[in-house]
Amino acid sequence: MPIANPKESRKGAPDMQTVKASERYTAIPEGVKQHRWLAFLIALVAVVALTACTSAVSSDDNDSGAIVTSGSGGGQGGATLVDVDAAGTEPGSASAEAQGKSVEVLSADAIVAAQEEVVNRIYETALPSVVQIRVTHKIGEESSSPDAPGSPELPFDFNRFRDMPGVPDEFFRRGSGTGFIWDEEGRIVTNHHVIDGADRITVIFSDRTEMDAKLLGSDPDSDLAVLQIDVSGAATQPVPLADSDAVKVGQMAAAIGNPFGQEFTITTGIISAVGRTIRSGNGAFSVPKVLQTDAPINPGNSGGPLLDRQGRVVGVNTQIIGRSGSSAGVGFAVPINAAKRVIPVVINEGAYKYAWLGISGSTLSPDVAELMDLPEHTNGILVIAASEDGPAQQADLRGSDRTVESEGIEYPVGGDVIVSINDFPTNEMDELISYLIDKTRPGDEVALEVIRDGERQSIKVNLGTRPIL
Repeated sequence: MPIANPKESRKGAPDMQTVKASERYTAIPEGVKQHRWLAFLIALVAVVALTACTSAVSSDDNDSGAIVTSGSGGGQGGATLVDVDAAGTEPGSASAEAQGKSVEVLSADAIVAAQEEVVNRIYETALPSVVQIRVTHKIGEESSSPDAPGSPELPFDFNRFRDMPGVPDEFFRRGSGTGFIWDEEGRIVTNHHVIDGADRITVIFSDRTEMDAKLLGSDPDSDLAVLQIDVSGAATQPVPLADSDAVKVGQMAAAIGNPFGQEFTITTGIISAVGRTIRSGNGAFSVPKVLQTDAPINPGNSGGPLLDRQGRVVGVNTQIIGRSGSSAGVGFAVPINAAKRVIPVVINEGAYKYAWLGISGSTLSPDVAELMDLPEHTNGILVIAASEDGPAQQADLRGSDRTVESEGIEYPVGGDVIVSINDFPTNEMDELISYLIDKTRPGDEVALEVIRDGERQSIKVNLGTRPIL
């Protein structure tokens, strides 16, 4: 198609450069007008979307990079960390160069260095708040005999030295654990089993400052204890506390403690599981909502903090499972939310009192439900026994009255099945334990919905105080 000469077009047509906007619009065919409006709307939407993307990427909560993998093995291990600029452009793109944004590509080494920096930051931040605890137990004449009830296991018989000149009448056994500063008043949290029976307690800070501590109180059932030190003798910097109910599986976890007497050691891992239930120190009761970690925990770590990547305490290290008595990658920490509930009461009263229902029970299994002719998918807690003269027995809650054999296994049956407490479903024993600990106090009245002989009924129980065993 020939190109019109502008000068020639002026002769037979109006000069388009001088035509008013309204006149230019009138001269456009109707179909074209609609397409131009559509194009304008599309452009407007694109601008709005681009603005939203820019705002989202540049927000403070956004991670500053994304890990990408390359088939050609970019960087070490084929992984690079790509920082995305404010407009969401990728490195090397024309838009990135046009905007003049700097795009940083990090190697695998840089990623590892960043991880190391996180661990070091946790350690340096928490270290002033963590203490080593040394305890001394006096072993008197009465308890030094291997046959004496409750006597400690000694490496050899000290009795043969008892009548030698210069040998004292009392011997001492020493132990070690960990603790952390709870508040600026000089209170230190540790495990009950670390200080149980101690005659002398010494705390040692990372700067080698040593101080005597006295026991304010403890709670054997949660394995928590509170010590008091003289605040004039040391800086008291509390560790920030997290919300253990918000902890998720896979999160980073770090433990600082004194394993095997190796002072102020940090070990790292992840949160392996949440919501575990472990036996309390006396073995009679349970601790719910416990955190499981594979961060190595060994003797001497007890009472130390389990920290998240921000250096906040999520739990108090308490137990391990391992045949050798050392870490096998299965460690447990009392959730810090339990400590938030227990510690203030222990500080003020010296102990913590739990509400007590007074039953032994188990989660109702499908096999037992079938043996009891209960409807399919019935959930609840089978009452196996009610403690003599306990709250449950006084309220006429009934335990199992017989056993039934199925495939060579004896099952207790015939007891009440608790399906809810105060309208809160109790599908598992752990849920009942958690509710009693978190939501009730001694003296409270609770309404239990139970299934008895196939019929549902409500039973009111006045909770007692958990006995000290």
